[in-house]
Amino acid sequence: MKIIIGGAGAVGTYLARLLSKDHMDCVLIDESAERLGGLDGKFDIMTLQGSPTSIRVLKEAGVEKADLFVGVTPDESRNMNACTIAHGLGAKKTVARIDNYEYLAPNLKPFFAEMGINSLIYPEVLAAYDIVNGLKMSWVRQRWDVHGGALVMLGIKLRETCQILNQPLKNLCGPDDPYHVVAIKRQGETLIPGGNDELKVNDLAYLMTTREYINYVRQICGKEHYADVKNVIIMGGGKTAVRVALTAPDYMNLKIIENDEARCERLNELLNDVDTMVIHGDGRDLGLLQEEGIQTTQAFVALTDNAETNILACLTAKRLGVRKTVAMVENLDYVEMAESLDIGTIINKKNVAASHIYQMMLDGDVSNVRSLMMVDSDVAEFIASDGSKVTKRLVKDLGLPFGVTIGGLVRDGQGILVNGNTQILPGDSVMVFCHEQNLKKLEKFFK
Repeated sequence: MKIIIGGAGAVGTYLARLLSKDHMDCVLIDESAERLGGLDGKFDIMTLQGSPTSIRVLKEAGVEKADLFVGVTPDESRNMNACTIAHGLGAKKTVARIDNYEYLAPNLKPFFAEMGINSLIYPEVLAAYDIVNGLKMSWVRQRWDVHGGALVMLGIKLRETCQILNQPLKNLCGPDDPYHVVAIKRQGETLIPGGNDELKVNDLAYLMTTREYINYVRQICGKEHYADVKNVIIMGGGKTAVRVALTAPDYMNLKIIENDEARCERLNELLNDVDTMVIHGDGRDLGLLQEEGIQTTQAFVALTDNAETNILACLTAKRLGVRKTVAMVENLDYVEMAESLDIGTIINKKNVAASHIYQMMLDGDVSNVRSLMMVDSDVAEFIASDGSKVTKRLVKDLGLPFGVTIGGLVRDGQGILVNGNTQILPGDSVMVFCHEQNLKKLEKFFK
């Protein structure tokens, strides 16, 4: 598969890094030699200096043979123009990064398709969705829903209160049990568990369940004492904070602390229709936090542009008694450190955007993909085609690649957990957990 990326910024470079692991035919275009410097040696990609809206440059990159063109420069209009030109020159699919929420309206999709733009991504909106989803469940680190929650994957940090520690999983997750453990992160290593493996204190465990058993999972994981989130303090008033405030449920009381006075005025304009308090000040100021009721706050969300500031602020909030903390960590070098410090949920916009783009690279019928940074894995929702390999044998006889687990499926709107004796049927939405870049290997099972 040939992919051309226009823009060697944060998202473009991260995406190129992912593609190099998959050994894709990838070309990264940027006008800045400095941004491109050394990337072709560091990753298995080709770099090309020039404008992604230049017909000459696009032709030099081989756009007429491109399966996917991605426009991810900082300029929204440029990305859209580049996609339109790339489509006109022969690119099969295109995706553009945008900054205008209005463009995401479902009724505009055919309009943009006529322009040659197949998909639009707004990283701040995607990140805000993840944050709000996490705030709704204070006891989970990560949550991923399929078909409106018919199936749910929960990433949970296990403490001493967990009831299912130190027992073989074969005794806990049988065919009739309402949850499956699909992955474990332990001391920096990812484990795809077998029946003889056990859960340990401080593991980050990923469990698959159905909507009606979420409270049961909460109970057995010892998380019933976690208070539901009602009061939230957000540090940093950027675009992601705005989208969080606009999409948070009505029962949550939000306060945004922003250091820039002019930005505070703008926030008051943008959030005029929602019940969110904007406070001018430094979110690291202990006196200000106590004045604004940190002691009765259930969640603290750090969304400044500085990863170190966000990590330190979350550590401070935890010390002051806040149970749920969320940190925006854009520098990937800090992600592992943030996890080791046990600060809570980590959000990375590059990772969220790349998951969306990666979905378009798969030939099979894939309707949803999430990249799980903390376990270097992907979760994907594949639709089983009529006559596909996955429908011809029981799951245990499929010969799935190493590092792949089928956690569940949705059939006629009903979530069903999968075991070795499950027979997948055509039309089933199948939730697959893939460790170490195995998604491409799975396509042949579903086509």
